[in-house]
Amino acid sequence: MSEQEKELRILRDQIDSIDGQLHELLNNRARCAQRVAEVKQKYQGDVSPVFYRPEREAQVLRAVMERNEGPLADKEVARLFREIMSVCLALEEPMRVAFLGPEGTFTQLAAMKHFGHSARNLPMQSLKDVFREVQSGAAHYGVVPIENSTEGVVSHTLDLFKQFDLKICGEVEVPVHLHLLLNRGDSLDGIKKIYSHQQSLAQSRCWLDVRYPDIEKIAVSSNAEAARLAANEGKGAAAIAGDMAADLYDLESAVKNIEDQIDNSTRFLIIGDQYVGPSGDDKTSILISVPDTPGALYQLLEPFHRYGVSLTRVETRSASKNSLFYIDFIGHSADPVVQNALQALIETSIELKVLGSYPSAVL
Repeated sequence: MSEQEKELRILRDQIDSIDGQLHELLNNRARCAQRVAEVKQKYQGDVSPVFYRPEREAQVLRAVMERNEGPLADKEVARLFREIMSVCLALEEPMRVAFLGPEGTFTQLAAMKHFGHSARNLPMQSLKDVFREVQSGAAHYGVVPIENSTEGVVSHTLDLFKQFDLKICGEVEVPVHLHLLLNRGDSLDGIKKIYSHQQSLAQSRCWLDVRYPDIEKIAVSSNAEAARLAANEGKGAAAIAGDMAADLYDLESAVKNIEDQIDNSTRFLIIGDQYVGPSGDDKTSILISVPDTPGALYQLLEPFHRYGVSLTRVETRSASKNSLFYIDFIGHSADPVVQNALQALIETSIELKVLGSYPSAVL
């Protein structure tokens, strides 16, 4: 045996030993999670226990990154713990998560990023179906898009918050990388049509105008649907979509990252019916209706300035005789300064609806 083989054998034996310790610790954690479920059921009686605590999960993931000493990157370690928590939570109660389908969309990717691979994903045909599924109790949570860094806010999501009595329980941001997908064996020169969602076509407009100005671009309901159509049609049909859609329909990523903005990303909201406690780094979202009079915007913004609350988004929605605003800001509704600002807004508004306070995105 060579000296190299001797050194490698020692290292591999060490890895085997560490793997054994990890395995034992993982099972110990899983048993502890089962015990947590038993305690909740014991003391909460007929009330359905709340197994998933977004604020607790955010605190755990932040602690993971804070204590990490490398060589693994902070977020890579946090993703590993995300999956460990997902598996352990499934032992307490399998999570049902509704999302805007079909399978292979960026919304499903957001659901998997936030809840891990052990949650059961339920594809819905529309955003309204996602809200309805959660409100009926058929799904524990839903994942809906709220804004894209290039295309702006998703107005339909805002409108649905007015129709349904649900709360925002979390947020997740997903980088949007778009690829030109071909059937295996096809060439870039043989493309006759390109399928994609209208938003993805817009996000890659410059790239398409330079390389395929005369090729037919067909807008469909989702990038996953685009990939399905391209796969079914075969030779000459292409799609613009992400990695999940490519894997799902066995397409080849002929050209990667064709989006015009390299930092393109979409923010998604987690909707549910539970109150989420403070995590130490939170956001709050509200819908507020104020009289459509001169100075209305100033009166709306002044309490935030007075109490030192930082805004992250202000979006105006049309209303008949009033002005309707969707506002995100830093802080939790349980914070005294936030309570003071909200009370001042209540006194000057027609209606104020707190959509939820929730942990800022960790991953």
